[in-house]
Amino acid sequence: MACTSPSTSYRPAVFLDRDGTLNRQIIRDGRPFPPANLDQFALFPDVPAACGQLAAAGFTLVVATNQPDVGRGTQSQMMVEAMHARLRQLVPQIEHIEVCYASGLDKSAPPDRRRKPEPGMLLDAALALDLDLARSWMIGDRWRDIDCGKRAGCRTIFIDYGYAEELREPPDFTVRSFREAAAVILQPAR
Repeated sequence: MACTSPSTSYRPAVFLDRDGTLNRQIIRDGRPFPPANLDQFALFPDVPAACGQLAAAGFTLVVATNQPDVGRGTQSQMMVEAMHARLRQLVPQIEHIEVCYASGLDKSAPPDRRRKPEPGMLLDAALALDLDLARSWMIGDRWRDIDCGKRAGCRTIFIDYGYAEELREPPDFTVRSFREAAAVILQPAR
């Protein structure tokens, strides 16, 4: 996607990973997993207010989430969609949700262009919503989120929970909570 000049109507966005960024992740053996059902789906307490501040500052909020358990047959697409319906109720400022259901298990196949770390979900949202990727941000808690944001030309913020996995690309900023991530974006001259 080409960058645009400030004279166009293209808007900046904040792309948001879902699990571990907006809602609490399930930790097993130092690794994060998505909630299995609506009873486990709970936002971090600072998310609604921080999303409200980002939207009020003129950012389009877009969720970009891998949900490979659907492709692997261990979670239903209906359950993921129910979680997204709840997310939209709790954070009405979210304008759009991009989901990749690809399992990621077939290592012999070329990477799915929409499965993070590939930037396809961000590129598709930018095209559909007239977003300026060069003025946009990606917030996430995994290496795939940071790599995806970088590949799409966005600035990146990593929420560090100390998972048992390494980053591949350095993020632009590292924080400890979603509130801190929003504060980085909302600082003047960013």
